[in-house]
Amino acid sequence: QVQLVESGGGLVQAGGSVRLSCAAVGRVFRECAVGWFRQAPGKERELVAALSADGARAHYADSFEGRSTISRDNGKSMAYLEMNNLKPEDTAVYYCAAAVNVGLPVMRRTYDYWGQGTQVTVSA
Repeated sequence: QVQLVESGGGLVQAGGSVRLSCAAVGRVFRECAVGWFRQAPGKERELVAALSADGARAHYADSFEGRSTISRDNGKSMAYLEMNNLKPEDTAVYYCAAAVNVGLPVMRRTYDYWGQGTQVTVSA
Protein backbone atom coordinates (compact mmCIF):
# COMPACT_ATOMS: atom_id res chain seq x y z
CA GLN A 1 0.00 0.00 0.00
CA VAL A 2 1.25 3.48 -0.88
CA GLN A 3 -0.35 6.76 0.09
CA LEU A 4 0.54 9.84 -1.91
CA VAL A 5 0.10 13.50 -0.99
CA GLU A 6 0.87 16.28 -3.43
CA SER A 7 1.82 19.83 -2.55
CA GLY A 8 3.30 22.89 -4.17
CA GLY A 9 0.47 24.01 -6.40
CA GLY A 10 -0.94 27.50 -6.47
CA LEU A 11 -1.28 30.58 -8.62
CA VAL A 12 1.60 31.24 -11.02
CA GLN A 13 2.08 33.89 -13.66
CA ALA A 14 2.58 32.87 -17.25
CA GLY A 15 6.23 32.27 -17.93
CA GLY A 16 6.85 31.31 -14.34
CA SER A 17 7.85 28.02 -12.74
CA VAL A 18 6.45 25.66 -10.18
CA ARG A 19 7.84 22.73 -8.27
CA LEU A 20 5.36 20.11 -7.16
CA SER A 21 6.14 17.61 -4.46
CA CYS A 22 4.69 14.20 -3.77
CA ALA A 23 5.16 12.65 -0.34
CA ALA A 24 4.75 8.90 -0.19
CA VAL A 25 3.94 6.73 2.78
CA GLY A 26 4.49 3.03 2.38
CA ARG A 27 7.53 0.81 2.30
CA VAL A 28 7.10 -0.22 -1.35
CA PHE A 29 7.52 3.29 -2.71
CA ARG A 30 11.10 2.61 -3.73
CA GLU A 31 9.83 -0.30 -5.83
CA CYS A 32 7.34 1.88 -7.68
CA ALA A 33 7.61 3.87 -10.83
CA VAL A 34 6.22 7.36 -10.33
CA GLY A 35 4.15 9.42 -12.70
CA TRP A 36 2.76 12.92 -12.76
CA PHE A 37 -0.54 13.47 -14.51
CA ARG A 38 -2.74 16.46 -14.96
CA GLN A 39 -6.42 17.02 -15.59
CA ALA A 40 -7.89 20.26 -16.83
CA PRO A 41 -11.62 20.99 -16.56
CA GLY A 42 -13.56 19.04 -19.14
CA LYS A 43 -10.52 17.11 -20.29
CA GLU A 44 -9.14 13.65 -19.66
CA ARG A 45 -6.31 13.04 -17.26
CA GLU A 46 -3.05 12.99 -19.18
CA LEU A 47 0.50 11.99 -18.45
CA VAL A 48 3.05 14.72 -17.88
CA ALA A 49 6.07 12.60 -17.01
CA ALA A 50 7.05 9.22 -15.59
CA LEU A 51 10.15 8.04 -13.75
CA SER A 52 11.42 4.54 -13.07
CA ALA A 53 11.79 3.19 -9.54
CA ASP A 54 15.54 3.76 -9.51
CA GLY A 55 15.24 7.17 -11.12
CA ALA A 56 17.42 6.14 -14.05
CA ARG A 57 14.82 6.38 -16.80
CA ALA A 58 12.32 9.14 -17.47
CA HIS A 59 9.62 9.71 -20.04
CA TYR A 60 8.01 13.05 -20.87
CA ALA A 61 4.90 13.65 -22.88
CA ASP A 62 5.69 15.65 -26.01
CA SER A 63 4.16 18.91 -24.82
CA PHE A 64 6.22 18.82 -21.63
CA GLU A 65 9.56 17.76 -23.05
CA GLY A 66 12.20 20.39 -22.43
CA ARG A 67 10.26 22.39 -19.86
CA SER A 68 9.58 19.77 -17.20
CA THR A 69 11.80 17.72 -14.94
CA ILE A 70 10.65 14.74 -12.92
CA SER A 71 12.80 13.49 -10.06
CA ARG A 72 12.63 11.47 -6.88
CA ASP A 73 14.41 10.88 -3.61
CA ASN A 74 13.75 7.35 -2.44
CA GLY A 75 15.50 7.98 0.85
CA LYS A 76 12.90 10.60 1.65
CA SER A 77 10.03 8.85 -0.15
CA MET A 78 9.48 11.94 -2.26
CA ALA A 79 8.87 12.65 -5.91
CA TYR A 80 8.98 16.01 -7.65
CA LEU A 81 7.86 17.70 -10.81
CA GLU A 82 9.35 21.00 -11.85
CA MET A 83 7.76 22.86 -14.72
CA ASN A 84 9.06 26.00 -16.38
CA ASN A 85 7.70 28.51 -18.84
CA LEU A 86 4.17 27.87 -17.68
CA LYS A 87 1.25 28.84 -19.87
CA PRO A 88 -2.41 29.45 -19.03
CA GLU A 89 -3.25 26.16 -20.73
CA ASP A 90 -1.16 24.39 -18.09
CA THR A 91 -3.87 25.21 -15.57
CA ALA A 92 -5.03 21.89 -14.17
CA VAL A 93 -5.08 19.63 -11.16
CA TYR A 94 -1.79 17.76 -11.04
CA TYR A 95 -1.69 14.22 -9.66
CA CYS A 96 1.11 12.03 -8.45
CA ALA A 97 0.75 8.30 -9.07
CA ALA A 98 2.74 5.17 -8.33
CA ALA A 99 2.94 1.85 -10.17
CA VAL A 100 4.30 -1.23 -8.43
CA ASN A 101 6.93 -3.29 -10.23
CA VAL A 102 6.42 -1.66 -13.60
CA GLY A 103 9.43 -0.30 -15.44
CA LEU A 104 8.32 3.01 -16.95
CA PRO A 105 4.55 3.14 -17.27
CA VAL A 106 2.96 5.73 -19.52
CA MET A 107 -0.63 4.50 -19.41
CA ARG A 108 -2.92 5.82 -16.73
CA ARG A 109 -4.47 2.42 -16.10
CA THR A 110 -1.06 0.97 -15.18
CA TYR A 111 -0.85 3.02 -12.01
CA ASP A 112 -1.95 1.48 -8.74
CA TYR A 113 -1.97 4.43 -6.35
CA TRP A 114 -3.02 8.05 -6.73
CA GLY A 115 -2.82 11.21 -4.71
CA GLN A 116 -5.65 13.68 -4.32
CA GLY A 117 -4.06 16.24 -6.60
CA THR A 118 -2.85 19.80 -6.29
CA GLN A 119 -4.24 22.72 -8.27
CA VAL A 120 -1.94 24.77 -10.48
CA THR A 121 -3.44 27.91 -11.96
CA VAL A 122 -1.47 29.92 -14.48
CA SER A 123 -2.58 33.49 -15.01
CA ALA A 124 -2.02 35.31 -18.28
